[in-house]
Amino acid sequence: MLAIAAALVLNALRDSILFFSTPTMAAEKHIQPGQRFRLGGMVREGSLVRGEQLKVKFDVTDGNSTLPVTYQGILPDLFREGQGIISEGALDGQGVFKADTVLAKHDENYMPKAVAEELKKTGHWKDDYDKKPQKAPGVQGSVSEGTRK
Repeated sequence: MLAIAAALVLNALRDSILFFSTPTMAAEKHIQPGQRFRLGGMVREGSLVRGEQLKVKFDVTDGNSTLPVTYQGILPDLFREGQGIISEGALDGQGVFKADTVLAKHDENYMPKAVAEELKKTGHWKDDYDKKPQKAPGVQGSVSEGTRK
């Protein structure tokens, strides 16, 4: 009886166990408008458009699919095109991801593992992504966060 209960709980939580979904995963899951989730991928080169009152638009891609994102607030200092990000929010009725939090890489060598794997699968992986300089013992990269005010 306990095993059946555990299996039911794990099955119900399997989608929330993932840290984030890539644009391809979001399309495959048919995520409904208004349902909150984390979106991870690379900011597509040439897609960043800054507007008034800290509004920004950009595309997140995993090399296979692309999802437009809008955000209003202060972006992390190191946010830029071509880098890995994770954002939290929900899709609107037009299929645009409305982010209320944007996380950007802090260490120039950081890339979410799932994004790296997806880039390798789609042939967008660059060999120099694997070349990481040695860090001093005890030094770790972190994530810089921008949140809506």
